[in-house]
Amino acid sequence: MATITKKHLVERIAERSRIPRADVKRSLQDFLDMIISELKKGNRLEFRDFGVFEVKVRAARQAQNPKTMQKVAVPAKRAVKFKVGRLMRESVELTPMPSQAIEAKSAAKVGTAS
Repeated sequence: MATITKKHLVERIAERSRIPRADVKRSLQDFLDMIISELKKGNRLEFRDFGVFEVKVRAARQAQNPKTMQKVAVPAKRAVKFKVGRLMRESVELTPMPSQAIEAKSAAKVGTAS
C-alpha cells in the first residue's frame, strides 16, 4: 500500500480543479489548521458521511512496566478521537484489500488450470 502525503493531495487537487498549486496548498493547510484550532478549543467537528473528530479526556491511571513490574502513574490527558462516517465506512468496506485481490486472482487461475 502506498503512503499519500499532503504534497500528493495538493498536486491531485490542483490538476483536477486547475487551481494553482500554491492556492490549493494554502487552502488545504488553512483547513487543517482550523481543525486543530477547533479541537484545541474542545469543539467537535462533524463532516457528514465522512466522520467526526472530537477530543476525549483520558483519566489518570496506574500502569505497570512489564519489564520491571514497577507501578507508573500515567497522568490524565486529552486525545483526539475520530469516528468514521457512514459513506467512508461503506466505501472502505466494499473496496477489496490489495492482498484479497491478489488471492482472488490466484484462486481464479487455480480454478481454471484444472
